[in-house]
Amino acid sequence: MQVMKFDLSDEQAAALTKELSDIIENDRWPFSPRIWMLKSILAKFRPEPVRQPLSPVKHHEPPRATAARRRRAGR
Repeated sequence: MQVMKFDLSDEQAAALTKELSDIIENDRWPFSPRIWMLKSILAKFRPEPVRQPLSPVKHHEPPRATAARRRRAGR
């Protein structure tokens, strides 16, 4: 497979990125093969930012039995 390299200025790359973004955003069928292809091309110009990993899931202990006893005692 032959790789094509484009020598674009920052201004040209920005214009192309904007056009691709507008086409993708305003398309009637966002899951069409055409849009998937345009998204993959856009990703080469503007890669997704690296996402921070989610914080660990917090483990919540069930209520202690003493709280249940206090509720029953108050009746």
